[in-house]
Amino acid sequence: MPKVTVDGQEIEVPAGATVLQACELAGKEIPRFCYHERLSIAGNCRMCLVEVKPGPPKPQASCALPAAEGQEIRTDSPMVKKAREGVMEFLLINHPLDCPICDQGGECDLQDQAVAYGRGGSRYHDNKRAVTEKYMGPLIKTIMTRCIHCTRCVRFSEEIAGVDEIGALYRGEDMQITTYLEQAAAHELSANVIDLCPVGALTSRPYAFEARPWELKKTLSIDVSDAVGANITLHSKGREIMRALPRVNDDVNEEWLSDKGRYQVDGLTKRRLDRVWVRRDGKLQPAEWTEAFGLIAGALEGDKASIAAVAGDLLDAETMFAAKALVNACGSQLTEARQTGMTYDVSNLAAVNFNSSFAGIESADAILIVGSNVRWEAALLNVRLRKAVKAGAKVYIIGPEWDPTYPATFLGSDLKLLNRIPKELGDAMKNAKRPAVILGAAALAKGALPAALKLVDKFGLVRDDWNGFNVLHISAARMASLMLGFTLPGGMGDIAAASPKVLLSLGADEMDYSPYAGSLKVYIGHHGDKGAHHADIILPGASYAEKDGTYVNAEGRVQFAEKAVFAPGDAREDWTILRALADALGVTVGFDSFSELQAKMIAAVPALGEEGLADYGALPKADSGAKFEGELAGYPIKDFYLTNPIARASEVMQRCSDELLHGADVKEAAE
Repeated sequence: MPKVTVDGQEIEVPAGATVLQACELAGKEIPRFCYHERLSIAGNCRMCLVEVKPGPPKPQASCALPAAEGQEIRTDSPMVKKAREGVMEFLLINHPLDCPICDQGGECDLQDQAVAYGRGGSRYHDNKRAVTEKYMGPLIKTIMTRCIHCTRCVRFSEEIAGVDEIGALYRGEDMQITTYLEQAAAHELSANVIDLCPVGALTSRPYAFEARPWELKKTLSIDVSDAVGANITLHSKGREIMRALPRVNDDVNEEWLSDKGRYQVDGLTKRRLDRVWVRRDGKLQPAEWTEAFGLIAGALEGDKASIAAVAGDLLDAETMFAAKALVNACGSQLTEARQTGMTYDVSNLAAVNFNSSFAGIESADAILIVGSNVRWEAALLNVRLRKAVKAGAKVYIIGPEWDPTYPATFLGSDLKLLNRIPKELGDAMKNAKRPAVILGAAALAKGALPAALKLVDKFGLVRDDWNGFNVLHISAARMASLMLGFTLPGGMGDIAAASPKVLLSLGADEMDYSPYAGSLKVYIGHHGDKGAHHADIILPGASYAEKDGTYVNAEGRVQFAEKAVFAPGDAREDWTILRALADALGVTVGFDSFSELQAKMIAAVPALGEEGLADYGALPKADSGAKFEGELAGYPIKDFYLTNPIARASEVMQRCSDELLHGADVKEAAE
């Protein structure tokens, strides 16, 4: 490890570190625009200049200069100060004076660094250049005259997202950043360039002119749009969520967020259920809580045990535990969370977990994906797979073709080919030090789990400090529901066979309601979506942003989300509805407050009280007689932007679906 001296302080730095990283290790702040920890080094903004001896007697760009033994680095000399002032003066030559009306105001790197490192005035009096606006789709608003050509957006699109849609044209002062052919940036991670842009050139189109950063209350939360469990911050103003931004968590989402997780939040204020509804004469009509509870109690009179609960994909663990406690207190065991009808074995949770972990899959060197469009089902996991491929991993996919953004070999859609492993796949797995299999929802639906477990021994997926057997869920509530035992051996078929008098639908919008024509269907949810249309009674609940809750992602990581705002109108947090319903039914559930509920849940499942990866033990022994069967005709997600009731209520997500997936020419109202 080389030793360097930074402003008189001697420190040791890791081999391969840059001078900028060495300065930061010494506690010195180095200004920068083009440098970003997760992107390749460009060295083109020149803001990070420092003085280095031995070396030429001039300032040098610290981001692109390797730290070497014996270097003396000065970050505060008169030469460095003058050089940074000069760079800032050049950057501001063409930058417009838009700060009062710029959405980046208050969180702008250029503003902050101009104050800290710039001159007090400009010596430039010629005309500023102007650049025509570029169209980058319904999510990204461009004001390219503000662009300082840091190329962060170009490098993100190419290196992280793997979609080469943004690039630079021309040279010198004529240089422009644009999308090729000026079309929308059509990928699932496009809006991350807004966070990366250090100026106001790329800002959020849906959020334009909505609020200033200092007006917003920030609440730590978890993204429920998929099973990755990305860490987010919800920014609210009054009782409305204004935007969602990613939080840094290297183990889960690094610092990225899918476009759906970021922009579905405008759906939280639309198509909301904010009062009780009861179906009379075939039509839903407004009602009171007491009337609704009375109807439910009346339906169960004489047979209290004839009640079932189905959990939707966005639920927190506490709501599912409360529902299970209520159903069990009535004498019933009918609870299910796999609303679409899947019936895989859940007796061993290690067999249905993403055991490699999201961060760990980056070190895999041979990966077989069975029945999963990872790019749509877990966009942030696809970023990790790109890293693995960059490091030399080979990827093989069984299922209908999709664009993975990295080199991959499609072996076909017939699962039977895994009964006799193709030679190319077998050789790659045999020679790999860290082989991995990812089993997707399409394969689970075909009953491929028992046969997939045979691949553990066949490919040697479990080795010292490595478990390469992974199941990728697409529901944010799935792993928590499995930990709570919220499932039946026969899945939804067991509930349909029992013909319950009352069916509690906890935000279950993807299920088939036709087998329950004779049941009183009670929908406890937050949006007027598919489930509400089938309901006989609607009890308005709270969304993930309107309640505290525990979520477990596909890798078994337990995470906690905080309440950001209150639910609208008469809507209540789900657990309070279930608690009040228990009184109406005359049963005891054992909790009267959220803290009591959470304590009771953790006592039942201790792993839900410890944030971090849950330990599910060893994988089960495979059934030697199990065989792969069936053709994978498609994947469960047909439209990336419209997978849940919040997204379907979102105007932004509807627009993305129309424009980016279905090619509709969406016109403004004035047109």
